[in-house]
Amino acid sequence: MNELFGTLPDGTPVHRWTLERAGVRVRVRVLSYGGIVQSAEVPDREGRSADVVLGCAGLDGYLAHPEPYFGALVGRYANRIGGGRFELDGRTYALARNNGPNSLHGGERGFDKRVWDVTPVEHGVRLSRVSPHGEEGFPGTLEVSATYTLDASGALRIAYEAVTDAPTVLNLTNHSYFDLGGAGSGGTGGHELRLAASRLTPVDADLIPAGAPADVTGTRFDFREPRKVGSGYDHNFALDKGVTEAPMEVAELYDPASGRVLTVATTEPGLQLYTADHLGEPFGPGAGIALETQHFPDSPNRPDFPSTVLRPGEVFRSRTVYGFGTR
Repeated sequence: MNELFGTLPDGTPVHRWTLERAGVRVRVRVLSYGGIVQSAEVPDREGRSADVVLGCAGLDGYLAHPEPYFGALVGRYANRIGGGRFELDGRTYALARNNGPNSLHGGERGFDKRVWDVTPVEHGVRLSRVSPHGEEGFPGTLEVSATYTLDASGALRIAYEAVTDAPTVLNLTNHSYFDLGGAGSGGTGGHELRLAASRLTPVDADLIPAGAPADVTGTRFDFREPRKVGSGYDHNFALDKGVTEAPMEVAELYDPASGRVLTVATTEPGLQLYTADHLGEPFGPGAGIALETQHFPDSPNRPDFPSTVLRPGEVFRSRTVYGFGTR
């Protein structure tokens, strides 16, 4: 189902698409603006539905509060690039420094602030756009798409694809914040997390990787067994599985109060855990947890990390699955 959601100041219309299917008690709403997952309504252990994704009721909310990246499709480069620059094939590219000295989530006007073309597909929608050469400083004309589908189990599947006409770097993610008790229910302090990651990338004061992935054993970053998440996390975990052709389950988030369970499967080698400690209006600190599947931050400047380079003739493919259940 497609409906007008609002109009940007320049007159561009923004539409909202509702993903639902017979026999599945999950309903997801997606915006053409920013590829935003506005809501995901799922039942608790008693069968009562609630929206478990932080979002805004109207377009004005997203325009007024852009920095949290509520539910957005983030690119060209999700996470940070140190110093707002990188070198590729002997040439240095300067990017917008929109996060202190660094470039964050694609720059001043990344994919999260663009209106995407939307085409219906079976059980979902395909969002696409052409990112021109030089957009936010990134090289190459990029043809990129993200397909959102709801499968028979009620899982939200996101499939990214892209091609370029010149060497470039690319790292895409979805930036949804989850509160399995229901958005605005009072925070995620009781949520429990399991991560299939025995290492994380240590960071400096600007959250740029400061060394090789480090062992989490004996630290507060060890989520290999489920435990309460708490606060104070904005870190990339190096997933034990690495890059895979098919999505593999890497995370489980559980809310004991409602019984809701979120599982995350991905082809990506990393996952950024962000506990939203600095989140402002219309919610507040700790109101949601982001589990951003991705390549590692600052990979264009770190040849020892899994590569984010995309070249002409190659096809970028990435898959992430958000599954919902109860126990």
